[in-house]
Amino acid sequence: MNRKLLSGDEAIARGAWEAGCRVAAAYPGTPSTEILESLAGYDGVYCEWSVNEKVALEVALGAATSGVRSLAAMKHVGLNVAADPFFSAAYIGSNGGLVVVTADDPGLHSSQNEQDNRWYGMAAKVPVLCPSDSQEAKDLTGLAFDISEEFDIPVLLRITTRIAHSSTVVELGERAEHPPRGYVKRPTKTIILPAFARARHVDLEGRVDRLRAYAEKTPWNRAEPGDSNLGIICDGVAYQYAREVFPGASFLKLGMVHPFPVELVRRFAAGVSELVAVEETDPFIELQVRALGLAVTGKDRLPRWHELSPRVVRRSLTESEPPPEPEQGLPNRPPALCPGCPHAGLFYALQRQPVIVGGDIGCYTLGALPPHEAMDSCIDMGASITFAHGADKALGKDDKRRRVAIIGDSTFFHSGITGLVNTAYNKSDVITIIADNRTTGMTGHQQHPGTGRTLSGEPTVEVDTARLARACGIEKVVEVDPYRPTETRKRLRELFEEPGPAVVVSKRPCALLVRLQDPPKSVDREKCVACKTCLRLGCPALTMKDGKSHIVATLCAGCGMCADVCPKGAIS
Repeated sequence: MNRKLLSGDEAIARGAWEAGCRVAAAYPGTPSTEILESLAGYDGVYCEWSVNEKVALEVALGAATSGVRSLAAMKHVGLNVAADPFFSAAYIGSNGGLVVVTADDPGLHSSQNEQDNRWYGMAAKVPVLCPSDSQEAKDLTGLAFDISEEFDIPVLLRITTRIAHSSTVVELGERAEHPPRGYVKRPTKTIILPAFARARHVDLEGRVDRLRAYAEKTPWNRAEPGDSNLGIICDGVAYQYAREVFPGASFLKLGMVHPFPVELVRRFAAGVSELVAVEETDPFIELQVRALGLAVTGKDRLPRWHELSPRVVRRSLTESEPPPEPEQGLPNRPPALCPGCPHAGLFYALQRQPVIVGGDIGCYTLGALPPHEAMDSCIDMGASITFAHGADKALGKDDKRRRVAIIGDSTFFHSGITGLVNTAYNKSDVITIIADNRTTGMTGHQQHPGTGRTLSGEPTVEVDTARLARACGIEKVVEVDPYRPTETRKRLRELFEEPGPAVVVSKRPCALLVRLQDPPKSVDREKCVACKTCLRLGCPALTMKDGKSHIVATLCAGCGMCADVCPKGAIS
């Protein structure tokens, strides 16, 4: 038997390949990134990094409508971006199978919220599958394609961070080819004009009724008999935690949580004395059980925030003392920009300036933390420019603080372009800084339209951010080198004194991408006056030792920013 240890993300990629998927699109976002990276390693599947999740889903929908099995993958907030085509896709249906993967992030390991995307399935009237380990992630991916084709509907596969990044043994199978069904012109099905959409809504409700019957009989919704005193309903990784804490209980394990298997739940509840719903993060199952008039324990005792764990489940639902906490008193280790990160020079140049800064999503979001403290907002992808524009219109010319937006190159292509066009069109006074480090850095160096390479590494068009900014209507566009923070600071100060919108392209490759070969810098202790100016870069290689600045040679990338800012020339 062919077995392999796979993460949930890798297992989904394997499941898509085995199921005959031919087109897959995504925008990188933790914890979903590795799905496309893994799938791109298989033959027979076209994979791409799309510029954002909306585009990715539309690409997959176009391919599925053309008759091939297709997949779109994204983190949970990415489905917010893709919500428009997602809801329309439910009306349109799927000629070839269409699977949408949402990777939710309870605990906010790398996200701005903890939304539970099972609600998206209910709102869009789309079936939702929830695997509880890597084997199920692979198997349910294949099942999702089958359901999609059988019921002419997209399927939402919901995983969470622990499923995405934990590894379990998976039994591998062979690829099952599904010949393309071909494109059939059906405007009343694929064109969502009001007259056509009315009929498609009626049709969708009929498909959902058939799915309700399917949910009652699928083996992925199964009762596991045990002690009749306690019955637990759960899905996803919560099943693993509850099983560990209550090994003798009766379980109703839901692999398909929407449509909700009403009669199955009623039968299970009738056979147990106490009913408990264990789930992350919202009471999605619990509320539907309560709607049936059944008494159930859930979020009245379990937390609605952060990840569950065996410890949390035990502490919330039992009177027994949980295992001791890990040792306390360890120092906090907040995240920091990497040694040699070009964003450090940019943020140094912005420190102590009369500005209001709209921030965005990426590595550079760390500029909000000390010592930089150079951001006033972080909302969603692309919101830096529109936030700064709104602040500019609200505050007017009486407030002398310049309104600034900082956005990364990948984020700019994702959803910053429309905001920049809006600032030009509506005569904003915003200065937009594009932190161009030549990659999608935060999620592990994925390609984007500015890198000149596709997901598969093929050369392609390289979009020039400066030229694109001018095409958006911004006449004043300048480039700076963040490895020369003193000069960058001087140029920004000049721009702050000039009226009108502007774009600054801060251009240097990510230090981890190019692996700087320059020798580490060192401090001349005789010249150092302990002014700590260099520490304002926030570089992890810089510290104080015996009252003087000190560079940890094993960490230093040799970028030279510290030497540039040292007022005494003590660093060389």
